[in-house]
Amino acid sequence: MPKLTALIHTHNDALRLGRALDSLRACDEVLVIDEGSEDGTEKVAREHGAVFKTAIPGVTPGAYAMDATHEWILCLRPDESLSDDLEAALFEWKEQEIGVDVTCYSVAIRRENSNGWQKLPPEVRLVNRRQINWIGKMPPDQDCGASLKGDLLSFHHP
Repeated sequence: MPKLTALIHTHNDALRLGRALDSLRACDEVLVIDEGSEDGTEKVAREHGAVFKTAIPGVTPGAYAMDATHEWILCLRPDESLSDDLEAALFEWKEQEIGVDVTCYSVAIRRENSNGWQKLPPEVRLVNRRQINWIGKMPPDQDCGASLKGDLLSFHHP
């Protein structure tokens, strides 16, 4: 059964981060990489049991996947959280044997805006760090051939 590390990059996200961390019950580890916050981001992360690390200038955000304990990485932004359906899908996913040919999973995104919720195309958010490397904060979009049920909810307001 696979184990899962959530990876979140932050910068002055104390008001948003708690909701994201509360939704990560399916994760075996939560890793917060902070880029010089001057608010209570570190306190919020630690209060929720996350491993908190300060980003090193010049190191690309994707490189921090190597700091994760587990090979499967769930990437999200501090203004996002897992829907109940996505959380359930992750718990079910963890009960499966994952084939060696599976490198990633796509997740549907729903973004909050002034008119309600907008459904966005799926993005690659769950990756095997031993098979995919990336530079930015999120893994590169590619055809995973697999997706998870549920949505990542992207909030407009904290």
